[in-house]
Parts: sequence; C-alpha cells; structure tokens
Amino acid sequence: MKNEKSKSLKGKILFVLVVCFVALWLLISLGVSAFYRVQMEEEYSANAYSLASIAANYVDGDTINNYRDTLQKDDYYAETLDFLRKMREDSGIKYLYIVIPQETGYFYIWDAGDPDVEEGVCDLGDFDNYYQSGEQAMKAAFNEPGKTREMLVTDNAVYGYVASAFVPVYDSQGRAVALSSVDVSMDDVNSEIRSFLGVITGFMVLAILVACTIFYNRLHVTVIEPIGKLHTLTESFVADQMKKGETLETDIQSSDEIGGLARSFESMSVELRNYMKEFEHVTKENARISTELNVATQIQADMLPRIFPPYPDRSEFDIFASMDPAKEVGGDFYDFFLIDDDHIALVMADVSGKGVPAALFMVIAKTLIKNRAMMGGGPGQILTDVNSQLCEGNEAELFVTVWLAIIEISTGKGKAANAGHEHPVLRKAGGDFELVVYRHSPAVATMDGIPFREHDFEIGKGDTIFVYTDGVAEATDANNELFGTDRMLEALNSEPDADPEKLLKNVRDGVDAFVGDADQFDDLTMLAFKLR
Repeated sequence: MKNEKSKSLKGKILFVLVVCFVALWLLISLGVSAFYRVQMEEEYSANAYSLASIAANYVDGDTINNYRDTLQKDDYYAETLDFLRKMREDSGIKYLYIVIPQETGYFYIWDAGDPDVEEGVCDLGDFDNYYQSGEQAMKAAFNEPGKTREMLVTDNAVYGYVASAFVPVYDSQGRAVALSSVDVSMDDVNSEIRSFLGVITGFMVLAILVACTIFYNRLHVTVIEPIGKLHTLTESFVADQMKKGETLETDIQSSDEIGGLARSFESMSVELRNYMKEFEHVTKENARISTELNVATQIQADMLPRIFPPYPDRSEFDIFASMDPAKEVGGDFYDFFLIDDDHIALVMADVSGKGVPAALFMVIAKTLIKNRAMMGGGPGQILTDVNSQLCEGNEAELFVTVWLAIIEISTGKGKAANAGHEHPVLRKAGGDFELVVYRHSPAVATMDGIPFREHDFEIGKGDTIFVYTDGVAEATDANNELFGTDRMLEALNSEPDADPEKLLKNVRDGVDAFVGDADQFDDLTMLAFKLR
C-alpha cells in the first residue's frame, strides 16, 4: 500500500511538472514564432517594394498605352522583357509583371515568367482577375500614387505564400499608366519557423528531463519518503493501535513542515481515539433519529391525497396537487375531498415553523378541518370551530394559515375563507391567470373566539383555481431575490389552458430555473382545480 501511494504522488508531481514545461514551451514557441513571422514578412515586403520600384523606373511609361491599344510588340518591348526576366532571375523574385488595373482585373503588358519553364505565363493583352485583397491594394497604388505603400501578403493554393508590392509606372507627363508588380516567395519564412521550433523543442525536452530528474530526487528525500512513513504509521494506527487504545509515534525529526505534520499526527491520534468513541455514540443516535424521521415522512406523505386522478369516475372536474417539504417533514399541507356527490372541499394550508413540531401540528389541523367540514356548514364556520380546538393547549404558540373553499360542482358556485393565507389565483376560460385579492381573516390558532369571514364566488366551465403556499412566491435565488407572484403568474400563463398537473409542473420548473443551486428554505405546496 505504501508503494502504491508513493508512486501515485510521484506520478502526479511529475505530470504537473511536465505539463507546466510543455505549456511554457508552447507559449514561448508561439510568441516568438508570431514575432519572427511578422519581422520576416516586413523584411520580404520591403524587398518586394524595392524590386518593384527598380522595374517601374526602368520601364518607359509612354509606351504602355500604345502596347495596350495596338497589342503590337517591337524591339523595345523585347528588350524590356529581357531586362525584366534577367532581373527576376538574378533577384529570386517569384513573379514580376507590368499590368494595367481595370474594374474586375488587370491587363498584362509584360510578364517576366519563362514560358518554356513555367505554366500560366501571360502575354501582352492577357487578362487576369484580382485575388483575395489584391483589388484593394492594386487600385490604391494605381489611383493614389505616392499616398500609399500598401503591401499585400497572401497565402493561397494558386500563387503560394507571397509578399506583393505594387509601384506605379509613370509616363512623361507624370501620370500613372501601369503598375510594376512583384511577388516575392515567402516559403523561406515557414522553413525558418519550422527550424526554430525544432531547436526550441529539443532544448525544452532536454530542460524538462534535467529539471524533472533534479526536482524528483530532491522531492523524494524531503517529501515523498517522509509522507510514505506517515502513511504506513497511520494505517498501522487505524488497524491495530487504535483498537488497543495506543497513540501514534513517529521517528521523523525534521524541523520543516513535514516534521510539523508528523507531530500533528501524534497529537491527532489522541484526539481521534476520543472522537471515535463519541462518534460511535452519535452515529447510533443519528441512525435512530433518521429512522424515525423516515417513518414520519412516510406517515405525512400518506396523509395527503397522492393518487391522481383521485376520482376517475367524475368527469366534471380535474384536480392535481403536490407538496415538496424543505426538510424531512414539513408544515405545509393540502387536501381535497367530496363532502357529498355535488360538493367538493379544497384546502391549502401552511403551519408556522419547520420540522417535526410543524408536522405534528399539521396532522392535527388537517384532521380537524376535514372532520369538521364533513359535518356541514360554510368555510367560515368550519375555521371558527377548528380555531377553538387548536387554541386549546397550544403552548408552542403555533398557528396555521388556511385557504378553504367549498364548491358546488353542478353550478360552480362556491364559498371560500382565507385565514391569513396567500391570495388564490383564478383563470376564466379563454383568459389569463390573475390573483384574486381580498381582505383576509387572521391565521387559525392565533386567538380563540375570533370569527372567520367567508365570501361567495362562482367559476364557470373551463375555469381553473390555483392555490399555493408562500414557499412558491418566496423561493429565493443565490442573490437573495424572491421568485414572486409575477413570475408565478408568468409560469402559469405560459400554458394557461393546460391540465392541472401540467400547470403545477410549469410553476415548479419556473421556480427551479430561478432558484438554481440555492437551497430550498420553505415547503413548496400547490393545488390546481379545473371545472370541465
């Protein structure tokens, strides 16, 4: 085990070292290569411009227009062509030609290429198209002589990697009548760069090998070997000495960080032995609590209606609800149940507090509300009676916000009471979801003997009611910004005519996208009811 750990540490360190050297090599090579390429292009461009100027000064500009118009060669034409060919041969120019720029290309007067050796050598009167940025550079040199000295560096499959220079040819009146054009091959630049990279690569490889060897040898003595000893002693301590109640002792005497680490290990062994005893006790206790919480979570979940559709034989309405607790158990709850064949009760509630106390209070409140509703009466009277029962012995001073509605299914007429809960949301058929804002009664279990007001409402065919707890509107992102009712309505109205299950999913997706990786601090509970 010791050898495996040592090899792993050595391998990682060597790998990091090599990566660093390779990165340095790439940085130096690319930087110097780019600088070298720019310098070479400038040098070759200057050479091309100088040669183009010599050719332009040699040519008699007064003969240009005559050759262009008549396409007839004479002795001067032949003499000039010989000069240009000799100049091209002596100087190593790739292309040398005298042309007249036109709208879409250029008209050849002289081309210094040798037709017996090269292909594509142009004769008097031939025409060629501009390529790449040649049109801009050639027209600038011809139309604004003396104002620009633009070099053209191109690299393409037809002409190769060349630096081009264009110098005007003037007639005796000082007018530009043609361009002396020179293309200088820059293949030597690529060759020089490749040679340079080869030298740099060889040097860097040698430097890497030497540096890695020196670094590794020093690292092995000062770090890897002492860490290997600590690793062996730690394994022995965990496997044997700790069971015997003994502490860890090392023979590492160095005064650097490694020695300090060894002494820290010795001290840690004492603390670890004591901690393990305490940890064993805490682990058993946590396991017991976790088991009980799992049971409580299951009990709470089983108390809420979770089978959908809940009434498959009732086609007059559609309903869907969900509850996601922030902890193992929560204080939110929803409920829906048929009081008789033509009346359904909808409940959305939120107990103050979190965790087990809120969950216990939730169980009591849910049971009392349903039992009292099944006895008859309006939502206001139901909450008044439940409030009196919950206030008895409420030493923890918990309370619950409740929205309770009873709807007559056949007519859509309903009564609702809102005890300090969130405003419900209503969508009329063909319209958008909107908040229904009205004055609330106090929360249930805040004070005994208070009445709870109720109000009448009516929903039509295709209308949808959406109710929720504050965990939806108050969902918070990493910037401590609330999701809010505006975003909730936006999520609902993204598909306003969707069925209740899809509506809840759209809202949950909107909350999740908004919150991101931030923790959920409150229960998230929703219910949607649609009258078909």
